[in-house]
Amino acid sequence: MSTVRLVMAREPIPAGPRVFLAGPTPDKSAPVPSWRPEAARLLARQWTGEQPLTVLSPESRHGERAERYEDQVDWETDARAGADAILFWIPRDMRTMPGMTTNVEFGLGVSTGRAVLGVPADCPNPERNRYLAYVARRHGVPVCETLNDTVTQAVAAAGQCSCFTASGRPRS
Repeated sequence: MSTVRLVMAREPIPAGPRVFLAGPTPDKSAPVPSWRPEAARLLARQWTGEQPLTVLSPESRHGERAERYEDQVDWETDARAGADAILFWIPRDMRTMPGMTTNVEFGLGVSTGRAVLGVPADCPNPERNRYLAYVARRHGVPVCETLNDTVTQAVAAAGQCSCFTASGRPRS
């Protein structure tokens, strides 16, 4: 049976297969529901690896913000660097979730071989994702239009991480 562990911002990051949930985070000034709980639920449903999958969320547990901005940025940078897959889900809404930081993070991750891009065609501002989708395709990054398909691609990427041997067994 598969197991998924949810690790939130600034919490210790365990070893093993990991997926980082990159994309716009709802802001308290324009509250909308987060997309990350649904992504974590889909990951739990799809993950069949022998080791637990760690889902890394840049959102804070119980909404507790970092004391220092740099602590948050450093954790996110380290979490993305250690992830076997970086799942970018960008339901772009320039009013409530513009995702400007996400643009930079995608630029940093597009050539890693670990990025997966989800850009829903039915989001409020899909035209603002056009450049990211173009760049992703140029770099061979999977581009999906549903969260479920994006999760499927991330699970495939995490399942092929260096933490497994060629036979699919976890490395010691």
